[in-house]
Amino acid sequence: MAMDLERVVEQARETFESGGTRSYFWRRSQLRALKDLLHEKEAAICEALKIDLGKHRVEAYRDEIGFVIKSVDYALQNLKKWMKPEKVSVPLVAFPTTSEVVLEPLGVVLIFASWNFPIGLSLEPLIGAISAGNSVVLKPSELASASSKFLATNLPKYLDNKAVSVIEGGPLVGQQLLEQKWDKIFFTGSARIGRIIMTAAAKHLTPVCLELGGKCPAIIDSLSRSRDVKVAINRVAGAKWGFCSGQACIAIDYLLVEEKYAPFLVELLKEKIKNCYMRPADLTRIVNKHHFQRLREIIEDPLVAATVVHGGSLDQENLYIEPTILLDPPLDSEVMKEEIFGPLLPIITLKKIGDSIEFLKGRPKPLVIYAFTNDEKLKKRIIEETSSGTVTFNDAVIQFALDTLPFGGTGESGFGKYHGRFSFDQFSHRKAVMRRSFCLEFSFRYPPWNERKLQFLRYLYSFNYIGLLLLFLGLKRCSST
Repeated sequence: MAMDLERVVEQARETFESGGTRSYFWRRSQLRALKDLLHEKEAAICEALKIDLGKHRVEAYRDEIGFVIKSVDYALQNLKKWMKPEKVSVPLVAFPTTSEVVLEPLGVVLIFASWNFPIGLSLEPLIGAISAGNSVVLKPSELASASSKFLATNLPKYLDNKAVSVIEGGPLVGQQLLEQKWDKIFFTGSARIGRIIMTAAAKHLTPVCLELGGKCPAIIDSLSRSRDVKVAINRVAGAKWGFCSGQACIAIDYLLVEEKYAPFLVELLKEKIKNCYMRPADLTRIVNKHHFQRLREIIEDPLVAATVVHGGSLDQENLYIEPTILLDPPLDSEVMKEEIFGPLLPIITLKKIGDSIEFLKGRPKPLVIYAFTNDEKLKKRIIEETSSGTVTFNDAVIQFALDTLPFGGTGESGFGKYHGRFSFDQFSHRKAVMRRSFCLEFSFRYPPWNERKLQFLRYLYSFNYIGLLLLFLGLKRCSST
């Protein structure tokens, strides 16, 4: 297997070095082919996602197929502009000079995808890597085996299989891939595996992009208008139970609310669960028995179980966990220390909603902070006093679909941004190019040094054009007398 992997990487590098992936026409043709695959194989993708995660085809289209089609279209619309060299201004000290930034592909890149959105999280970074003109090796997650098989079977039929390869397998294959030399590694997954990726990448000084997770909080202010409350509850519930059953790095992990508002909020969430999230057919199932058991142990912890105010039923045979609400579980319990990645929703109460700022500042930086509020002062404090990959007000998870916003974490939630132009930049090297003629040469750049040259440089670097002109005229006057 190791020799086969070496050959795959070698072929990808040979293809890249041949120059074929650099052209606009190659990049455009690959993006169009990827779009064709999504349209023509929609039913097969939905079937794979149903096998892997029990996703309803509407959810599959909303979060993966349609999402990726949108991203491909955006890349196709903007590719020429992204590839165009960027002219930059130059200071007077460099006159006469022109400069630009040329975007060049990195080379051969490795993409590790996650299991929770196995199609979307494989193809979204692939769009950026192709748009930037790279050769790519994609490693889908073995935990979503049907989706992995779909990608391995179909991507070579639609894309240039000498430039884009799909490697299936488990941790051993991943380890063998990390032993190869890459020009960039893009990883989506847990912080634990992210540390392994960074350690392996250090051997070759390979740059990495880590899209990790973290406990994404939602601050729920007491909204005065009844319609705002209903909309907020819709969006909170959708971002927890309606988005891969909470198995997402940007899903709401827990709520922060005022004590007096908590009972009202619990009742509203119960009603929403009853109306929308009772049928297993409408919920993504837990991915496998290992993750089911992990969640079971969390919820059956006696200190946590005592805080369950709704739900809590488990069906191991079907890997189903009922949407569950916890009210004030211990802050040192597993459910509040680790990313939940499941349909358990803790609610943490505070004396006043402003205390949420200090609460968040005392914890690792999350991937996203959500806040449902009409209080502009609170919004300002959240932006200025907290740190996170993203801040989203009055909605949740929808920011992931915006191609014009960079997506990525900070601190333990990861580093490196992608989506839209940011994906293109993630897989590009910004090469500085300066052009200068031989027509002018200035002696003040070289020894022998004197005070007049020093004064000339002072004016030049401070953009003191009047002083520079007077000094120049003084030099001219001295030279003519």
